[in-house]
Amino acid sequence: MKKTLFLGIALLLFLGCNQGPVRYTQNSSEIDTVKQLLANYDGKSYDTSMYADSSKTYYNTKDNPLSPAEVMEYHKQNDASYSVRAFEEDNQEYEKVIPDNGETWVNCWVNWKGTIAATGKEIDIPVHLTYQFVEGKIVREYGYWDPTEVVLELQKIAAEAEMAENESE
Repeated sequence: MKKTLFLGIALLLFLGCNQGPVRYTQNSSEIDTVKQLLANYDGKSYDTSMYADSSKTYYNTKDNPLSPAEVMEYHKQNDASYSVRAFEEDNQEYEKVIPDNGETWVNCWVNWKGTIAATGKEIDIPVHLTYQFVEGKIVREYGYWDPTEVVLELQKIAAEAEMAENESE
């Protein structure tokens, strides 16, 4: 009877301690991929190798996704507006989650800082990025931030340029 009781307790302890797959972590190869992707952005290295060919990227929208090549072109075009831009190294948060449906996602919260080339105005924007991975490649990316300060500054520059052009005519 003691043996049966002991085996029963041992079995319960074993089953109680046996955890399923890790569904949340802050250290993973996928997180390392996202960190490398952001480092590439900071270094203006426009590399699409981390993306699956069919990957779709949505920046501040749920419609009109960008392909990996279009994402790189988007960044190149925006670079013309900044003398300096990068994600700040401080206060970065990353997490890998596997929700009930079994998909693999990496979320990150970072701060982006840029200096408008034409005016020298510094802008600091909190950004949330989330990436879905399949077989080590990004298949979906979502990015959310408030672009208002940048848009207003660029509109101001354009309006001033138009006024100067009209005055010179």
